[in-house]
Amino acid sequence: MNNQGIQSYFQFKNVNWPDMWSATWETIWMTVVSIAIVAILGLLLGLLLFETSGSDRLSVKILNVIVGVFVNIFRSIPFIILIVLLLPLTQVLVGSITGAKAGIPALVIGASPMYARLVEIAFHEVDKGVIEAAVAMGANKWQILYKVLIPESLPALVSGITVSTIALIGYIAMAGAIGAGGLGQLAYTDGFQSYNNAITLVATVIIVLIVFVFQWLGDSTVKKIDKR
Repeated sequence: MNNQGIQSYFQFKNVNWPDMWSATWETIWMTVVSIAIVAILGLLLGLLLFETSGSDRLSVKILNVIVGVFVNIFRSIPFIILIVLLLPLTQVLVGSITGAKAGIPALVIGASPMYARLVEIAFHEVDKGVIEAAVAMGANKWQILYKVLIPESLPALVSGITVSTIALIGYIAMAGAIGAGGLGQLAYTDGFQSYNNAITLVATVIIVLIVFVFQWLGDSTVKKIDKR
């Protein structure tokens, strides 16, 4: 395979297009499944951080510290290392350490803490006067959550999930280096390791386009729901 010079990136005859489209849909599938789980888990973690912050009860303070430490630890671990650390857990959960399904546990555990912090910040930015008014009207905690907190912070929550989605796409590309499938694996094995720069270039362009699409969807949604 000719790997000399800039022209090697444009030898598109060396690209196996069926494999490229298959890897593209695999990347999209991994992104959609992962972000759906991250949205739920991150929202729950963020809510827990919000509800346990500023409490005078010792047990609640301890719970806040425990959740905060968990979130901070998994936000701090470089994703490529996190994947390796979670290989035994991945084997137990999905029965394999390679393929698209095997990448989901690490993707979820890697992105959920980040989104949890964004959720916590979004909830803290809600006007306390609105919350106090709801309490004065007799609203319980669940009513405050789904009638006040989530509606008032929805634009920030959507922006947060958009940011998390973009990060997830980057994680998926990295996960491909250890056999998690998608465009990352194709770019690494069929592109870099096989000295086929055209495959690497095309895979990169498609990843960028996927990022642009998700960013556009997120921004468009925020504009529609933001009433400010």
